[in-house]
This record gives sequence, C-alpha cells and structure tokens, in this order.
Amino acid sequence: MMEERLVLCGSNYYEQKYYFNEEMFGRLPQQVKEELKVMCVLFTEDVGGALFLEFDPEEGLLLQTECDENDLLYDEIGSVLKAKALQEEKQQLLESLELYYRIVVLGTGGERKGK
Repeated sequence: MMEERLVLCGSNYYEQKYYFNEEMFGRLPQQVKEELKVMCVLFTEDVGGALFLEFDPEEGLLLQTECDENDLLYDEIGSVLKAKALQEEKQQLLESLELYYRIVVLGTGGERKGK
C-alpha cells in the first residue's frame, strides 16, 4: 500500500494565502511555524506561483512548486534555483522537520521507509 504525501505548509502567490497543516503539525514550536511562513511567503513573492512543503514517506521532505498554466511571469528556472538555495540555507530546519515527521507522525525510529 502506497502512502500519500502529507502537506506541511504552503504559500500561493495568486491567492495571497499561506496554509499551515495545524491538524498534523500544530505541536511544532511557534518559532518554527513563523519561520516556515516567512520562508514560503518570501519564496512566492519572489518567483510567483505556489510552494508546498510536503512529506513523502519514502523521499522525506519535498519542496514542490507549481504555477498557473497561463502565468507568463512565473520564473520557472528561478523557482528551481531558489528551492535549492532554500534547501541549503535551511538545511538544519528541514532535516529537523523531516525527523519530527518520521518519529511523531509516522511513529518510526527516525529512518526513512525506503532505507
């Protein structure tokens, strides 16, 4: 049985909205929640489109970007580069969130399912 991805948070430039999955991740410290919000909103303000941080049981934490089909101003290359830069810049935070997901949400000992 394949488990589905679980959204941690996301930001949408088109709707000017931020989403945080309070039901699954409400116990995270407020400082972490604020850092995620700033990170996501600044990302979409910079490149447009939408950014979602999703957990995949096998792949871990993923930064997913998307845009409207007719958005000619969306910077697709910039979004990929910015996502990679965020992964490097926020490596410690993202790794800690992934560990939290594996231990608290999945109830494992911290290892990825694929390993």
